[in-house]
Amino acid sequence: EVQLQASGGGLVQAGGSLRLSCTASRFIFDDYVIGWFRQAPGKEREGVTSISTDDGSTYYRDSVKGRFTISSDNAKNTVYLQMNSLKPEDTAVYYCGALRFRYRLTLPLNRVYYWGEGTQVTVSS
Repeated sequence: EVQLQASGGGLVQAGGSLRLSCTASRFIFDDYVIGWFRQAPGKEREGVTSISTDDGSTYYRDSVKGRFTISSDNAKNTVYLQMNSLKPEDTAVYYCGALRFRYRLTLPLNRVYYWGEGTQVTVSS
């Protein structure tokens, strides 16, 4: 059974937009914070943003503030990542992951209980 399913990646020019989706099993959606992570070529995976589906609180890393927006649709067990004003440095494989609430602001990789498969985002200059 797939616990997290990510989709929506693609190729876009700098300044363009993409929307990623992460659909979770119901028990994950209800009990965990959903985060988005990314891994650029030759770099370590990093936390990008998170949302608590309980209270709607969100977190963004500085480099994406004002450009990325995370949201959730509780009826569809789905979290979205709207990415605007994309830059070449946003190029990476994007993953969604599930963590406990207390990790929502730090997004430590070793505290991710469930991972979705990655989706490639490529931003051309």
